[in-house]
Amino acid sequence: MHSHFSLRYGVLSPEEVIDRYQSGGYSYALLADVNNTSSQLDFIRMAQKRGIKPLVGVDFRNGAQRCFLALAKNNQGMREMNDWLSEHLHRKLPFDSLAPAFEHCWVLYPYGDDHPAGQAELKPNEFLNVEPYRLNRYRVDRSSQLNQRCVALPTMTFRNQRDFNTHRLLRAIDNNTLLSKLPVSEQAHHDDRYRTLEEVQQLYHDCNGLTGQMLELLNHCALDLTFGPDQPHKNQQTYTGSDAEDERRIRELIQEGLPYRYPKPTPELHERIEKELAIISEKGFTAYFLINQDITAYARSKGYFYVGRGSGANSVVAYILRITDVDPIELDLYFERFINLYRQNPPDFDIDFSWADRDDVTRYIFERFANVCLLGAYNTFQYRAVIRELGKVFGLPKAEIDRLCDGQFNFNDLDDLSRLVIRYSQRIQGFPNSIGIHAAGILITQSHIHDHVATFLPPKGYPTAQFDMVIAEDAGFYKFDILSQRGLGKIKDTLAIVAENQPDEPPIDIHDLKRFKHDKRIKQLLRTADAIGCFYIESPAMRMLMRKLQVDDYLGLVAASSVIRPGVAKSGMMREYILRYRFPEKRSEAHPVLRDIMPDTYGVMVYQEDVIKVAHHFAGLSLAEADVLRRGMSGKFRSREEFEKAKEQFFINCRERHHSEALATEVWRQIESFAGYAFAKGHSASYAVESYQSLFLKCYYPLEYMVATLNNSGGFYSAELYVHEARMKGAAISPPCVNRGRAETHIKGVEIILGMHFIKGLDASVMHTVERERDSNGAYRSLDDFITRTRVTLDPVLLLIRAGAFRFTGTTKKQLMWQAHFLLGHAPVPSATGELFRTPVRMAELPELAHDLHDDQYDELELFGFTLGDPFDLLDPGIALPNVKADDLPNLVGRQITIAGYLVTAKLTSTVKRDKMFFGTFIDRNGKWIDTVHFPDVAQRYPFRGRGVYRITGKVVEEFDCVSIETETMEKMPMRQREQ
Repeated sequence: MHSHFSLRYGVLSPEEVIDRYQSGGYSYALLADVNNTSSQLDFIRMAQKRGIKPLVGVDFRNGAQRCFLALAKNNQGMREMNDWLSEHLHRKLPFDSLAPAFEHCWVLYPYGDDHPAGQAELKPNEFLNVEPYRLNRYRVDRSSQLNQRCVALPTMTFRNQRDFNTHRLLRAIDNNTLLSKLPVSEQAHHDDRYRTLEEVQQLYHDCNGLTGQMLELLNHCALDLTFGPDQPHKNQQTYTGSDAEDERRIRELIQEGLPYRYPKPTPELHERIEKELAIISEKGFTAYFLINQDITAYARSKGYFYVGRGSGANSVVAYILRITDVDPIELDLYFERFINLYRQNPPDFDIDFSWADRDDVTRYIFERFANVCLLGAYNTFQYRAVIRELGKVFGLPKAEIDRLCDGQFNFNDLDDLSRLVIRYSQRIQGFPNSIGIHAAGILITQSHIHDHVATFLPPKGYPTAQFDMVIAEDAGFYKFDILSQRGLGKIKDTLAIVAENQPDEPPIDIHDLKRFKHDKRIKQLLRTADAIGCFYIESPAMRMLMRKLQVDDYLGLVAASSVIRPGVAKSGMMREYILRYRFPEKRSEAHPVLRDIMPDTYGVMVYQEDVIKVAHHFAGLSLAEADVLRRGMSGKFRSREEFEKAKEQFFINCRERHHSEALATEVWRQIESFAGYAFAKGHSASYAVESYQSLFLKCYYPLEYMVATLNNSGGFYSAELYVHEARMKGAAISPPCVNRGRAETHIKGVEIILGMHFIKGLDASVMHTVERERDSNGAYRSLDDFITRTRVTLDPVLLLIRAGAFRFTGTTKKQLMWQAHFLLGHAPVPSATGELFRTPVRMAELPELAHDLHDDQYDELELFGFTLGDPFDLLDPGIALPNVKADDLPNLVGRQITIAGYLVTAKLTSTVKRDKMFFGTFIDRNGKWIDTVHFPDVAQRYPFRGRGVYRITGKVVEEFDCVSIETETMEKMPMRQREQ
């Protein structure tokens, strides 16, 4: 009755539990996990599909000690169990030994063990459960009147000794103890093994009343739950309270929003609107659209930036309601990817908010709607984590655990304990370890979520369902995705920074996409991939793709946003797309049917909807079957029977349509490569909208945009590169300053003053104290004045001095540090009451203390993680740099060269043989980009050794006008020694 969702206790999957019951001759399958309901709905779905009666309960325990077992008689019983379990999980309370007054659950207490139920008067729905190892005691006491209230339901957790060993290891992990010290009270009884129905009957052969009474109870259990395409969804059914009013409301909102989106609507547009509304209504998704509109309308009322993406971006209704900013008419987005009569789940609306705004939007949703909870997610045991846990359980030394984690060992050379760690790690790997929160999912349901699953209360403070999105969708719950991303925060903050730094600039309409799409300067940024800091298009891989494609328009960027995804690259179609984009004569090589289906991408599958198109038009699958493939692409349903049937039908239809086996196989290979990676076109278009907004700000307000990037924790790269990019765009970079600086980075004219938040080890309270006192009482006049007014202690003062925050005094750091020690070195913490009269401090005469500019760079490296000057200045002065620069490389294609580059980032990838290789990104002395390729043999012989300047030797190669270096040797160049 236990699955591995009895976290750190059970050892079998729910499906394996059903297997054991079915093979054991039972007509039912019972699941009662320990303090958990995560898999109940999935268990019921699988059992029904296998033709076996599902029964569910909860095994309420404190640690490993059972309080009681509750079995749901019906759906109301599930609600009672979920309410009781959730209350204790929310409040983190231990369970009582006696059950509450359940009306729709059977309650089974442990027989013996001096359980309080043995001395209590049992309610009509309560019984004592006689486990096999308690039978002898029962036989002795069977004349007792209490025994008339006994039943037999053996606890079943293990199949064999290996399962029991695995259970004990899980219990040791849970108790954070050595296996040898695991208390017996914290583990299951070794007799809690799975038994066939015949074995149970033989075991209780002289106690038939026990099994008969239990069967009578189980026969009175019946759950009314349906799964599959015919079940109604369980989201909130109406927005206004009635279907008719919902219909009126959505049409009213469309009429209000139409002039904003389409000032001159065409008959074709009205036809498209009516077509969408008809299907939305027929599928029962009107409330789903209205709820999303409500959420985004609230965001606009608060001035929050958001981006609506996902398959819902293919909907003109969503565009008019301003859920999304992508015009599906302009992009000719595939309607059937958005919704069709065969699609059971509503379209996806992934709504991104700034990281600073999402919490308030979440709060609004919980307050606005009646039945709301967060969606759960399983955290599973992964290889390295389970190796570490088992290593500790077996008492292995840290060095041995590290070696096993790194995989640098020969199994046959390991000692017995290390071999056990490896063997049992393979058994435990993939087990659910804990339940967390889905990154974005929120459920807004028709009835209370406890009708179906229990909830727990994570630190966010909102009830969270104990199941994940796959089980939720199977049961008819469809999530609302409310995400956060820092790209939107950068855009919002840039507008505010521009208004402060350039007050004479006219207001910026950041939503004027039509202007951005035709701006020649933005087109130039796209062609040259000058996109550092810009949402989604700043990574080395994306910059390289943009240079290869020479994209300079919106549609090209939409395609590039999806082409870069691993699915397209893995299938080999990224290169094919580049060829056909750059060289029109190559487009004729596409299969005619594929070219007709996907003319915009020259017969190459680029978007998720391309799979639906190919499956439907090329292979003749129905839209229902094609939708199964679409869901299968996410990877969630790849092992499902439905997906395998759709795959089989794909090849059958291809043969009937006389497509060659080779062609059908190749097309299927491309479809499979999309698994979990490809974007819907509307999704890519939504990303491209935000990319254009970022490009506009980067183009016209580059310094303000870099400041916003730094204040929003950067992007793909480290802060160092964004500081470098700002300098390349004309900024003067200054270190933090207690007089002119702030906690965050800010700009005055073209001077960017780093924020105090960059100083490692400086507490946020100190930063705010510095700002608050200065803003209230004026600039600090000296170090002494600063210490007196802020009452900051020695350690943070020393950090500020080393960071250069007192350079306004004109005194060297060494002198300032001497003064700080003199003033604070032996002083008590200053009083918060201040001073009525200030006594000037008489400072001792100091000798001249030498100051080396390189000392500042080393301080910066230590405190900021990077130097504000030229990193090449930190090289050993005896090093001779190669003469070749990045700008020289296009003229050196085919030649071997040596060049010096400062490491920006290195991306690990694998060859088809799974050998490790890298793509490197460097900058030269002039701040220009160097891209390198490190094939497996070179990557192994010349590894990256952290931040620094490298001497790189290799061959200059060019592909589609994109130049890089195939590295042959690479060495990190030595830095100058810091003078003591």
